[in-house]
Amino acid sequence: MCSLESERLLLRPPEFRDVESIAAWIGDWDVAKNLANVPHPYRESDAHEFVSRKIRQRAHGEDYCFAILRKSDGVFMGCCGLALEDGRFELGYWLGKPFWGQGFATEAAKKVLSFAFRDLKAQSVWAGWFHDNPASGRVLEKLGGRPDGAEPKNSLARGHKVYCHRVALTREQFGRKKAA
Repeated sequence: MCSLESERLLLRPPEFRDVESIAAWIGDWDVAKNLANVPHPYRESDAHEFVSRKIRQRAHGEDYCFAILRKSDGVFMGCCGLALEDGRFELGYWLGKPFWGQGFATEAAKKVLSFAFRDLKAQSVWAGWFHDNPASGRVLEKLGGRPDGAEPKNSLARGHKVYCHRVALTREQFGRKKAA
């Protein structure tokens, strides 16, 4: 089992004991609407299937999802991970609303990107953010992400496509940002 640690966070694969917290945090409309593949309403059965799927995908090297826990008290706050698609990893992350605006998303994503470039030997990773979620765009910018186009992308929660900015994160640019 691969776990990562940062100053304030412990990142580990999601477990079935996280189901209740996942359903509570991601079931909030303000969280769900910012994600492509999350239905709304979101139920515990959805969270159970999510954990099952992530366990299977990790075993096949297709997905490396990490539960984000606060080190000080072990509170589950969200998830951050990498999904392999067409030979390239996509970075994704979400936090429960009480944890927004405190730097947790940047801290978690930085550790996951380090894992991608160091352990998975990825040369680049891509990510996307919906036009009405500029906070996510700022997280990716802080990590060294560069604009890589835009396109409409489906939002399951919203039930329609939403304008999505694509961002490229390269090993070289991330290394420069990390050293700064």
